[in-house]
Amino acid sequence: MNRLLLATFLTILLLTASLPAAEKAPLIGITPSFSNNTIQINNDYVAAIQRNGGLAVILAPTEDENTIDAYVRMLDGAVFSGGPDIPPEFYGQTPHATASVMEPVRFTFERRFIKAFLDSNKPVLGICLGMQFSNACRGGNLIQDIPELVGKKVRHRDGSMYGNFHHVALAPGSLLEKILQTRITKVISRHHQAVGKLGEGFIPTARSSDGIIEAIERDDSVFGIFVQWHPESMKDKDPNHTNRLFGALIKAARMQKDLRQDQ
Repeated sequence: MNRLLLATFLTILLLTASLPAAEKAPLIGITPSFSNNTIQINNDYVAAIQRNGGLAVILAPTEDENTIDAYVRMLDGAVFSGGPDIPPEFYGQTPHATASVMEPVRFTFERRFIKAFLDSNKPVLGICLGMQFSNACRGGNLIQDIPELVGKKVRHRDGSMYGNFHHVALAPGSLLEKILQTRITKVISRHHQAVGKLGEGFIPTARSSDGIIEAIERDDSVFGIFVQWHPESMKDKDPNHTNRLFGALIKAARMQKDLRQDQ
């Protein structure tokens, strides 16, 4: 095990060692960005998990299958975070001129980790790229550039981190509607790609007014919500939105943790 992975596991042990067994928070793994040999993550993800009772664990990218299996076994839930584009060849398309693909290190890790974690049936919140990558891992594909291939009726990205908002409509009866307690919600958006063909086991549960799929959910009883917007970044404009989504993930992960301990 290299020093980076060893440090990750030691950090987890140090963070959890002082907590009584009954009070240990569920472990929530976050997939980070990887650029110029550096792991990067927006702290909004970490803060949202911790604020809602989870223990955030940043997952060092790896190609080692045993380490990926260990990640899946030890985690109670996961957040698949945002980032650059998936290589279009992964879902059977040639790259659009606007494609800006992720580094191979992240792609190699996440294509394996996301598939394995989805197969584990543990709770997941997928955000932006995390939604797109999950869909592609289940056989779906993407719209590679919304402005050119769909239109500019809705501005899905303007280059800002926290300033671009639009509305999405939630499907009645969806888990997302139950969590957010609304049919229409205003969201922070920064993406140029979107889900095209749905992957196996997913249903659409939110759309923007131009028809873009803004959220999908698993079609079984497993907690799996995937949104195209950035709820972690809405901590100031709409903290209830952030906390309801991350709180629902933590609640499901805590149930997963309790179930494992009872077995």
